[in-house]
Amino acid sequence: MKKILFNIALILLTASSFAQDVTKDDAAKLQAEADKLKSMVADTAKPWKIGGVISINGQQVSLTNWAAGGNASISLGGLVNVFAKYKKGKSTWDNSLELGYGVIKQGDNKKWWKNDDKIQFTSKYGRQAFKKWYYSALVDARSQFANGYNYPNDSIYISKFLSPAYGLASIGMDYKPNDHFSLFISPITGKFTIVNDVTLARVGAFGVQKEIRDPENGGAITQNYKTHREEFGAYLKAQYQTKVMDNVTFQTVLELFTNYLDKGHNIDVNWTTLTTFKVNKFISATLATQLIYDNDINVTRNTPGKVGEIGPDVQFKQVLGVGFTYKF
Repeated sequence: MKKILFNIALILLTASSFAQDVTKDDAAKLQAEADKLKSMVADTAKPWKIGGVISINGQQVSLTNWAAGGNASISLGGLVNVFAKYKKGKSTWDNSLELGYGVIKQGDNKKWWKNDDKIQFTSKYGRQAFKKWYYSALVDARSQFANGYNYPNDSIYISKFLSPAYGLASIGMDYKPNDHFSLFISPITGKFTIVNDVTLARVGAFGVQKEIRDPENGGAITQNYKTHREEFGAYLKAQYQTKVMDNVTFQTVLELFTNYLDKGHNIDVNWTTLTTFKVNKFISATLATQLIYDNDINVTRNTPGKVGEIGPDVQFKQVLGVGFTYKF
């Protein structure tokens, strides 16, 4: 550290003493070298970079004698998206936590219905291999906070905390050309699906092995259910974040996974975006989207030509909120 500081002082002193005798190009080179050394000192002194977005928002719709029709509603939601990144020497360690929860009450309904629920934690460690490439290992875990229902039926749950839960462990290479973009590629990835609830596991929810009984043999069990499912395959994760303008920031994450053991070689897709529109220091709007396709998850389809059918399909969620936002 002392050596670096001495070099900076020496360069600055030289540039100051001989400013009249050197050319503009020489002075620019000296200044660039000084800036580089300053950056090295800053990186050494502060290897951690921490930041994120915390948002609490709400919406109310009130209708009185409204000719066009509609329902009054109240909605509340919260979003937490934080990160902690470490970089020192050839080592990097990126951690992120995403939490989201929202509820809505419509019309004369006295119950609050859930319309957003997310828990996701990701940790990635890398060791520089050459230039912008890193040997990396990644772990990811995700689930939800509360029971989910197929509204308006709110008596039978279709999901719970840890039902499902997803885990992922991966080893590969990470390309990081700058602080805004990273591309993680792994040919060695284990993906785990957990359905901790027995009721959901028995019917094979979220792709786990379901229980099968033989009605002609007194309902004897011919296949036991499982509360977990393992997959082994290839994984890709691309992340990008940028400041679009002074009051608008954008970030997106695209994840692709294919199971080597799946004869159909289907590709699971999870694509999320988060756009923050800043009004002032504490008031902002956030727009979050998520697109999912997983061939192992059955849904009640509402796409044209398939309405009411049960099977895998594209899932899409959009959450727009305006309220208190703290960005750091």
